[in-house]
Amino acid sequence: IIFPIVYNWVIIILRTCFTSIALNYLPVWLTLDYLSDMMYVADMVIALRTGYLEQGILITERSKLKKHYLHSRFFLRDIVSLLPTDFLYFAFGIQTPLVRINRLLRTPRLNEALDRMETRTSYPNTFRISKLMIYIFVLIHWNACLYFALSNYIGFGSDRWVYPNISNPVFASTRRQYFYCFWFSAQIFTTVGDTPLPDREEEYLFMIADLLIAVLVFASIVGNVGNVISSLRDRDNVFFPNHELVKAYLRSHHISKELRQRIDNWYQHLHINKKIMRENEILQQLPLHLRTEIAVSVHLPTLSKVTIFQNCETSLLEELVLKLNPQVFSPGEYVCRKGDVGHEMYIIKEGKLAVVADDGVTEFAVLSEGNFFGEISILNIKGNKSGNRRTANIRSIGYSDLFSLSKEDLTDVLSEFPAAKRHLEEKGRQILTKMGMLEESAEGGEDEKEKVETRIKRLQENLEILQTKLARLMVELESSNRKLKARVEQLEWEVATLAVPDDD
Repeated sequence: IIFPIVYNWVIIILRTCFTSIALNYLPVWLTLDYLSDMMYVADMVIALRTGYLEQGILITERSKLKKHYLHSRFFLRDIVSLLPTDFLYFAFGIQTPLVRINRLLRTPRLNEALDRMETRTSYPNTFRISKLMIYIFVLIHWNACLYFALSNYIGFGSDRWVYPNISNPVFASTRRQYFYCFWFSAQIFTTVGDTPLPDREEEYLFMIADLLIAVLVFASIVGNVGNVISSLRDRDNVFFPNHELVKAYLRSHHISKELRQRIDNWYQHLHINKKIMRENEILQQLPLHLRTEIAVSVHLPTLSKVTIFQNCETSLLEELVLKLNPQVFSPGEYVCRKGDVGHEMYIIKEGKLAVVADDGVTEFAVLSEGNFFGEISILNIKGNKSGNRRTANIRSIGYSDLFSLSKEDLTDVLSEFPAAKRHLEEKGRQILTKMGMLEESAEGGEDEKEKVETRIKRLQENLEILQTKLARLMVELESSNRKLKARVEQLEWEVATLAVPDDD
């Protein structure tokens, strides 16, 4: 629908004011006219079959759709825009395309189409600028056509302000006529360059109207461009940490030049590769189920590669993907050191990391995309000889993108999935057994712990039963007290009514 509406907005006024253009290309204009009319008809057919919301429910029933459209104000507007006003050509002549002015009544459909496109495009700021430029072009085009018509009314070449005399071969061609008028109109609206001063009252009125419109156009351009720039700045501030604040902080505390250079390189890496460090904050505006679906589509393939999470419940993995935090490590930076307390596990999304000796030079292995480490330290497995300490030095070779999963987040999720917790702990014990890092004596202690937990659970259940019985007895006691109190009040009232005065 965008094509026929914009076509009518541009061509009807063009053919009305530039009669030579209208007559020289008449077959082309008539073909495009009736092609746009056919698109108007097709738009009505589509509107007749377009669903609508009623109390939040999409209505698709044909009879209701037909009734809804036929009784709406849009139907009357669409009908009027398709009235066969072309028959007026027989009265006014084929060179008067102004008889098709009713086609401009479909303009609200253009606004609706552009609004829908803006909400669906992946580049809304670019789309807003393009839409603004189209509006400005149409405005300048209309003003150019009216300027040429006014020049024709006053007389071509009668003064310096109007269009030059068309008897001059330089200004006789239709192409030169339109381009000159468009340039003159753009010059007025942008106030760039010197325009000839008007001599007649009609010219003064035209210039006054144009200057007033130019003020509004300039304000609109500045406002829209300013909004786009603000949106881009806000987007950068949300997607990436604020670099300017960090640099100001570093300068105020006289941080070494080497460290500042490392931080600048880290920021540069984020911007060049479009790394987003604040995913959770960006998606916080969405409802939980949509955030879960996005996280599942983005992170679930990576999380499912971790050995201890394979064959786990899908609902458990969906809970865990919401807990993953992206991190970017610089070249030569240690992710963890041997002997450190482990508070999270890491999954490599992109990059390479080396398992190095204490000297920081000797490399034992290289971990790449899809590998993971630190998973055992976040599971409280009895008998783990290393406890929750790191057993190796992991250093980033280049820039590495990792996902971290904290011990607290895993514990919170596993508290709702006891079966999955037992499954993960069993897989962890198997891994530790293969590595020779599990103490055998821990098995008996584990069984003893399970017995104690069973007893505690049984005591808790008995305590809950006793609490329920006590609550029931308290309710019955309160009810008996209310009944007894009501009975005593009834007896007191009866005694008071039977009492005889002593005066007799």
